[in-house]
Amino acid sequence: MVSEHTVTSKAGLFLAALALAAAVGCVTDGSRVVPGGTLEPDKFLFDKGTAALTAKKWLNAREYFKQVVETYTGSSYRPDAKLAVGDTYLGEGTAEALVLAINEFTEFLSFYPTNKRADYAQYKLGLAHFRQMRKPERDQTETREAIAQFRTFVTRYPMSELMPEVLMKLRESRDRLSESDYLVGYFYYRQRWYPGAIDRFQSILKDDPEFTRRDAVFFHLGESYMKIKREAEALPIYERLVEQFQESEYLADTHKRIAEAKATLAARATATKS
Repeated sequence: MVSEHTVTSKAGLFLAALALAAAVGCVTDGSRVVPGGTLEPDKFLFDKGTAALTAKKWLNAREYFKQVVETYTGSSYRPDAKLAVGDTYLGEGTAEALVLAINEFTEFLSFYPTNKRADYAQYKLGLAHFRQMRKPERDQTETREAIAQFRTFVTRYPMSELMPEVLMKLRESRDRLSESDYLVGYFYYRQRWYPGAIDRFQSILKDDPEFTRRDAVFFHLGESYMKIKREAEALPIYERLVEQFQESEYLADTHKRIAEAKATLAARATATKS
């Protein structure tokens, strides 16, 4: 007769054998399984993750890449897998995922500052902030951070093939920030607080002379000067608008203002001589 103790022992041995077979036959992390006999399990997982990333299966891809990062710490695929984890979060695109993407790219730059793909990590770090930028009338904290990260890229990686894309994103970021400042200045202008409007408009032209919508800044800066009878200062502002923009919604009115300013200054000069 077989004792209860013997049955229990056999059951334990059977379970242990199953566990051993599983350990020999595969390496697993949840549902991510490396088949037994795979000579390069890190490459297997990385390739699987890459395929899932291409298919935009963010969670599946992330599990593969994380297994490479966490299990195969000496693998040559580890840096790229670390970047790819960030890419899965960036692809997911939620507010929470973008914060996690920032963490991944920041860690990559900390762990692998001289890696051949450090420029890619820096670009994606800026992009994660870029995708969190808010409308011009809202808080611009993320816009400023995106600008800072893109500027870091320009300084550190001047020969990178990613430079054209970074410069485009940097211009968009700076336009967003300058547009925000312009709206503040325009608010002051509408409230007839012209000194405040002038200060804000001048700051935009000084800090961001390539602002895409600087024609609006030129025009309302000129208008602000005209409102407080400072035509001599308004005139060169209007003239800059005409010189720099062949097309603008403000051109017709600007030509009228130039004529008015010149007429007023001429009449003033005549009166002074008299």
